[in-house]
Amino acid sequence: MSGSLDTLVGRVVSVLTNDGRLIVGMLKGYDQTINIILEDSHERVFSATSGVEQVALGLYIVRGDNVAVIGEIDEEHDKSIDLSKICADPLNPISH
Repeated sequence: MSGSLDTLVGRVVSVLTNDGRLIVGMLKGYDQTINIILEDSHERVFSATSGVEQVALGLYIVRGDNVAVIGEIDEEHDKSIDLSKICADPLNPISH
């Protein structure tokens, strides 16, 4: 997996964690255990009754054993989405 992350360094990514968090930021680096460093990051907190809240995190490290999925974000498409109008239940933690 770490070899495929090379193409994502310097790009905006979305990270879904095992505890159900969604963190978006610029991938600055990673190591062999998929510990990742995100810059200008924020967490998107979902609610069934109100829009998506974005909590600023800044420079953020996610431990590799807590990373479930990493994917690149199409920044233009992402900017066109009105997150304040999206309602969804928060994600449950992944149970092994």
